[in-house]
Amino acid sequence: MLWTLLLTLQANAPPATDIYVADLRLAGRKISVGTPVNATARAGYDNQPFFLPSGHAFLYTSVHEDGQADIYRYDLDRKTSSRITTTRESEYSPTPLPEGAGFSVVRVEADSTQRLWAFDADGTHPRLVLDSIKPVGYHAWADDHTLVLFVLGTPSTLQIADARSPGAHGAVLARDIGRSLQRVPGRPAVSFIQRDSSAGPSLQELDIRTRRITTLVQLPAGADFVAWTRDGIALAASGTTLYQWDQQRGGDWETVADLAPAGLTNVTRLAISRKGDRIAIVAVPKSP
Repeated sequence: MLWTLLLTLQANAPPATDIYVADLRLAGRKISVGTPVNATARAGYDNQPFFLPSGHAFLYTSVHEDGQADIYRYDLDRKTSSRITTTRESEYSPTPLPEGAGFSVVRVEADSTQRLWAFDADGTHPRLVLDSIKPVGYHAWADDHTLVLFVLGTPSTLQIADARSPGAHGAVLARDIGRSLQRVPGRPAVSFIQRDSSAGPSLQELDIRTRRITTLVQLPAGADFVAWTRDGIALAASGTTLYQWDQQRGGDWETVADLAPAGLTNVTRLAISRKGDRIAIVAVPKSP
């Protein structure tokens, strides 16, 4: 959710990023990507996309001239954006709730506390999900009640908590982790990035039932974020290059596409629709 502590957000303008959308295809365990189209073409920060279960829209974070971060919804059929939250606080990292009745966010409260909140689908009825775990930076729902969290600190920690107990404290399972938390399709697991100053960052998997952590693969140099297809293929980006890694086959990362010809630079976050037919790509548009 953050490039630095959210506590400094008001004083530091976030980077200007856009969200591109492209078709995604899988043939013979090989990914191909259509031409990315800029869905949020404007000056400012549009980031953190997450597809809704239907696949016809995604939620994202948008920061406008007043420095306020709110949640927006982009309709892929109508090609329009609409504002979902309009609050005095700032909201980040919109994530659909497991039961499909709204979405969760990391909210920066009036006193700069960062905790996990939830809203109804229309942006109403804000409520705390976990009141004791803070400052939360990122989160992922592993199932209908289990949360895996990136908690800010020195170092950052990977924590697991049960949303059925709002006052519960998180159990620390790893330290010095990256910002990418993703539910692994088809398994009771969440992937995360383990930093390592000597070997480089690696993609790891947390089994939420056993709490066992398994190293999957080293990340491509410069990659910070991962997204999964429903077929168990991980995608990551570095610079303008998109890579894939097939958990079935193992081996090394393979190049999928160079996104530079489409006008993208500094590709970071990725999101994949539940059906696996679309990908949202966060990047900085190439200067004219």
